[in-house]
Amino acid sequence: MSDLVINQKHRPDISKPQWDQRTYYGRVRHFFTLTNPLTLFSSEARQERCRQIVVDYKHGIISPTLTVSELWKAKTLYDSTFHPDSGEKMFFLGRMSAQMPGNMLINGMLLSLYRTFPGVVFSHWINQSFNAVVNYTNRSGNSKASNERLLLSYLCATGGAMSGALALNAMVKNKNSVAARLVPFAAVALANCINIPMIRSNEVTEGMELRDENGELVGRSRQMAILSIAQVTLSRIGMAMPDMVMTPIIMNRITRTMYYRTRPWMKYSEYPIQTMLAGMALFFTTPMCCALFPQKTAVEVTKLEASVQKEIFSRADAPEVKAEITRILNLFSKFVYDRLEPSYMRFSETDPDFQHCSL
Repeated sequence: MSDLVINQKHRPDISKPQWDQRTYYGRVRHFFTLTNPLTLFSSEARQERCRQIVVDYKHGIISPTLTVSELWKAKTLYDSTFHPDSGEKMFFLGRMSAQMPGNMLINGMLLSLYRTFPGVVFSHWINQSFNAVVNYTNRSGNSKASNERLLLSYLCATGGAMSGALALNAMVKNKNSVAARLVPFAAVALANCINIPMIRSNEVTEGMELRDENGELVGRSRQMAILSIAQVTLSRIGMAMPDMVMTPIIMNRITRTMYYRTRPWMKYSEYPIQTMLAGMALFFTTPMCCALFPQKTAVEVTKLEASVQKEIFSRADAPEVKAEITRILNLFSKFVYDRLEPSYMRFSETDPDFQHCSL
């Protein structure tokens, strides 16, 4: 069979995503596979079989019956189920594939329990606790400081979301208005503006790593760290916007219909309706917003800080230097800790991809 791996002249490189990450379409396809909630229902036996296929392939052991399609399917399930550093199976609520169903249930709760003090406190606590579980599950095996930052960011984001929601609720008189229904989105956006910068605060103080084509450290840039954090925050807010903005508007229209008003029992349908609408939106927005920015990208050296430029150009191989900055799109902290395989582009003006390299 021509699609057998052993018959391939150029065998698949599973250290990189299956699709071209330089294009938005390729990144979207990649994240659609990683966030597919159906992988949560795979059996223990299938998970172990896929893990063995990936591990064997990395060591050059290839089954004579293994096809290219089977290899990529195994890699997808492996990436979704096992920690990329330790290789251990991740807690199922912390996996990328749990983001859509988990956030669907939580966002439905946020949009339904916004009227009362206990409802606001409980729903935002659940939301930030879920985010903390995701961050902890996907944390790198670095120092204790990483765990301390996760805990501090969790506490600050939870407090910020609760305080913001309660303050905005106090300003809105009509609890059934569209403005009141949009308070949960404002609180979640505020929490993201607190959570992400705090998790990556060490990059702002120390600078984001810049590496050459061989993966060697060539410098650190605070400027690129700030830019990357801003892009990540934008992606996270964009991920929540469609379901937490459109759903309240749709629900507000539903509650004004005669059918809804003449049936008292319909008030109990608010949570399931909003949960369903949130799920429909999140199925698409989760991978699409994760793919907004490349995980790794090249940056024109002359756009870096003067001190960083001086450090890079002082190298013997300065004309061939290629730098990269890491984009973090995490709900999923596996990207927070720089664990994706890098891709590089040259910084020479003669390079045909130069225009795509510059920021």
